[in-house]
Amino acid sequence: MTTHRLHRRRYLFLAVVVAALVAVVAGCGSKSNAATTPSASASTLGGIPASTSGSLSMTAVWSGQEQTAFQQVIAGFNKIYPHITVKFTSGGNNLPQILSTAVAGGHPPDLAALPQPGLMKQFAASGALKPIDFAKSIVDANFSPTVAGIGTTNGHLYGLLFKAANKSTVWYNVPAFKNAGVTPPTTWTQLLADAKTLKASGVTPYSVGADAGWPITDLFENIYLRTAGLAMYNKLTNFQIPWTDPSVTTALKDMAQIYGNSSYLNGGNSGAATTDFPTSVTNVFTTPPKAAMVFEADFVESVITSSTKAKPTTGFDYFPFPSINGQGGSDVVAGGDIVTMFKDSPAARAFVDYLATPQAAEIWARLGGFSSANKNVPASVYTDPIGRRAATALADASVVVYDMSDQQPAAFGATTGQGEWQIFTNFLKNPSDISGTQKALQAAATAAYKK
Repeated sequence: MTTHRLHRRRYLFLAVVVAALVAVVAGCGSKSNAATTPSASASTLGGIPASTSGSLSMTAVWSGQEQTAFQQVIAGFNKIYPHITVKFTSGGNNLPQILSTAVAGGHPPDLAALPQPGLMKQFAASGALKPIDFAKSIVDANFSPTVAGIGTTNGHLYGLLFKAANKSTVWYNVPAFKNAGVTPPTTWTQLLADAKTLKASGVTPYSVGADAGWPITDLFENIYLRTAGLAMYNKLTNFQIPWTDPSVTTALKDMAQIYGNSSYLNGGNSGAATTDFPTSVTNVFTTPPKAAMVFEADFVESVITSSTKAKPTTGFDYFPFPSINGQGGSDVVAGGDIVTMFKDSPAARAFVDYLATPQAAEIWARLGGFSSANKNVPASVYTDPIGRRAATALADASVVVYDMSDQQPAAFGATTGQGEWQIFTNFLKNPSDISGTQKALQAAATAAYKK
């Protein structure tokens, strides 16, 4: 199971857990995080001597093949720093709870890879995290400013996006497109025209899996980034503008062009609202297909290869999320795991520095199931041609933003049955109610941010 396929379901209790953590940390002070701070000479790659010794603990959601792959990354680190031992533990679905309990008890891990910038920011605000400003020069040399910004809060670097996902991809049934005589669109206008042609050829254009709501938020975010731009995307993410803003109206009107015709959705609007994400993928790649395409991230490929008989290039492929009104054709909405530091030490700094290098990312990239936002990772290390395209599109993009809902309070952005997930599901069922949707989003956001 990939890290990101079920990433939203893992944090349904996030708001409660972090709220408890903040209270506990405030009461406990910072003695549990006391650590040795290395000299200023360690602030650049290679500044920490290879003779440095020590032991590190690290946790992330990664398990199974992902954990095995990361052990190979650790092995690469040990070729440079043979005297530093890194013990990795999978936190799985319970990572936020595990971390909050560990911090409250005074025994946090040295490092952790968090799947949400919002979680990173809340840990940083509580004083649980240590800034990694020492790695800024390495991060700036290997990542675009917008990617570096994902790990930045209150003017300090707290996180490094190590394992990433390109969420600006649309996966399609190659034979269905060929039979209809359409090619992958590059613009929104072409996408809508292709959908009409596909429908006329006898294939339903879209498959949507919205039983939990998060795939719809991903569609909204891609549309909003392209219609409102980066600055407005960041403002809405941080609730600096209301959800009743005209820019949201514009994005919802574009979404309604996808959801507005029930016959263009597999199962219709009501059926799409009760379809789970894996099924929304397999619906596109059955024989005969139940739909021609599905909007979702690069982790769709693992569902296709594990659950269908479709073959890459001849059976399935993807195209980048199209531009809208000439804007955002190469912009990427991303997800991923962000490396953070709870305890500062020369050994921890050495490992963080290493993870920011292309050499560390290359190890996992060669093993598959991994995308890096590191712009200096050679495309040739990705053995899967389709995955290579998605990964390099992410690394090369000048504008990369993190999933908006994952940056917001979980009560609003990441909880089944409420907030964005429920409101966008309601919108799917009734895409003509744009004003009501905006008012509901505004009310839910206001309530969540007050907490």
